[in-house]
Amino acid sequence: MSLDNETGLDPAGIRVRAVSGLVAADYFAPGYFVWAVLIANLAHIGYEEKNMYMAAYDWRLSFQNTEVRDQTLSRMKSNIELMVSTNGGKKAVIVPHSMGVLYFLHFMKWVEAPAPLGGGGGPDWCAKYIKAVMNIGGPFLGVPKAVAGLFSAEAKDVAVARAIAPGFLDTDIFRLQTLQHVMRMTRTWDSTMSMLPKGGDTIWGGLDWSPEKGHTCCGKKQKNNETCGEAGENGVSKKSPVNYGRMISFGKEVAEAAPSEINNIDFRGAVKGQSIPNHTCRDVWTEYHDMGIAGIKAIAEYKVYTAGEAIDLLHYVAPKMMARGAAHFSYGIADDLDDTKYQDPKYWSNPLETKLPNAPEMEIYSLYGVGIPTERAYVYKLNQSPDSCIPFQIFTSAHEEDEDSCLKAGVYNVDGDETVPVLSAGYMCAKAWRGKTRFNPSGIKTYIREYNHSPPANLLEGRGTQSGAHVDIMGNFALIEDIMRVAAGGNGSDIGHDQVHSGIFEWSERIDLKL
Repeated sequence: MSLDNETGLDPAGIRVRAVSGLVAADYFAPGYFVWAVLIANLAHIGYEEKNMYMAAYDWRLSFQNTEVRDQTLSRMKSNIELMVSTNGGKKAVIVPHSMGVLYFLHFMKWVEAPAPLGGGGGPDWCAKYIKAVMNIGGPFLGVPKAVAGLFSAEAKDVAVARAIAPGFLDTDIFRLQTLQHVMRMTRTWDSTMSMLPKGGDTIWGGLDWSPEKGHTCCGKKQKNNETCGEAGENGVSKKSPVNYGRMISFGKEVAEAAPSEINNIDFRGAVKGQSIPNHTCRDVWTEYHDMGIAGIKAIAEYKVYTAGEAIDLLHYVAPKMMARGAAHFSYGIADDLDDTKYQDPKYWSNPLETKLPNAPEMEIYSLYGVGIPTERAYVYKLNQSPDSCIPFQIFTSAHEEDEDSCLKAGVYNVDGDETVPVLSAGYMCAKAWRGKTRFNPSGIKTYIREYNHSPPANLLEGRGTQSGAHVDIMGNFALIEDIMRVAAGGNGSDIGHDQVHSGIFEWSERIDLKL
C-alpha cells in the first residue's frame, strides 16, 4: 500500500488500483456497510446503475495525481455528463463523504479550468450539470487528528493502547515496529496532507482563544433531544476553559498555563543531528532519523503549537514529506482570490483559497453528526522508550476523572462526529459561503443539517439508525431521508432548511475573517 516516497505515485513494479462500480464501497467488509444502506434506499425510488454512479478513486494519491495517473477526474466529468444527457437533462446530485468532500471541491475547480491542468469544461459547467452537493462528514477545514497522525502515527485510540501495553507497538520484537511501519506507509500518501487544518490561527484559535471557547463536554450519552454544548450562564462553562487553540502542548501544565507564563524557545533554527541511540530504526525509515537529539529537544522546548505553528512543526520534522505535499495542498487564507497564483491546483481543495462555481441555482449542504467527543488538541511528551523510533507520543496520563471533562487520555475533545470537529464540518456553510461572499460570489444557497448522535438501543439495531459517528452516519435514517428528498427533486426548503444542535453559528461569529 505504500507509494513512492519521492513521487507520491506507484513504486517500481507495484500497482494497486481502486475497485470500480457500486461494489467499490457498498460494504467495507461483509456486514459492515458504507454506502450500502443509501444505495438500497435510493433503489426504492428508481435509482439504478444507469443513473447512479460510484466515483471510486485512489484515496492515497494527491487529488491532482489521480488525474495524472488514472484520469479519475476526467472519468467523473464524463460520467456526470452522460448521466445528465441520458436522464432528460436532469442535473446530478453529488454525495461525497469525508475526504471525498475535499476531492469534489478540487473537482469543481478542475472541471472549469482550462487544459492541461483542468478539464476544460468552462465557467458554466457546474451550473449546467450539478443540482446539489450534499457533503457528509466533510472536513472542509481539515482535522487536528491529521496533525497527530503525521507527527506520531497515533490518535487517541492508539495512544490509549500504547498506555495499556507500553512498548508493544514500538518494540522491535519479531521486527514488527508497528507504529514505524504505519508512519512510513502513511507518510507516502500525499492525501493525508489534504486533511491538515486550514486557515491557521484565524480559524482554529491562538494561545488564548478559540471559536469554541466555553464549550463543555458531556460524559453521559445524550438523549435524542439533547446535545453537548455551551454550559453555565451566558454560554460560559463553569469549569476552567479549555485552550483549544493550543493544538499541541508538551505537558498538561503548558496546556493550561497563562500565555505570559509560556517561554517558547524557537525550534525553527535548531540544528539537527545524526545521533539517535537506537540504530535499528533505520530498518523502517522515517525522517525522524535525520533529526537527532538536538532537533527533538528543540521541539519539546517550544512547548506549545497553534494550528499555524503545527504546519511549521511538520515542515521541521518531515521536510521531504511536506515539500512533496506542498506541491499539491495549501493551508492558508487568500487575500485576493483573483490573484493568478490561485489557478494552481494545489489551492483547489482549500475552500479558503478558492471560489465556489458561478452556479446560483446549485445548492450546497453540510450534513454531519454532533454530540460525540471529537479530538481537537493534544498533550504530548517525549517518548523515553529505548525501543521506539518515534520520539514523541500523546501523554495519556494527562487525564481528568470528571466524566464531563474535555480532557481524556491526553486529548482535549470538542463537539463533532468523533473524527471531524463541528468547526471544520460547519463553518463554510454557516458563514463563509452563506449569502454572497468573496468565497461564494454567485450566492449559492447553503444549508447545515446536523444529526444528534444517539447510540443503538440494542444489538438488533447494529450500528444504529440514529448514529452521528463519522462512518456510521451513513446508516442514519434522517440523513438518508434528507438525501432522498433532494435526489427526488426537492431542495433545502423541502427538508426544512437548517437543522442545528451545536454552537456552530455562535462559533462562526467569533472568527474574524474578511468575507
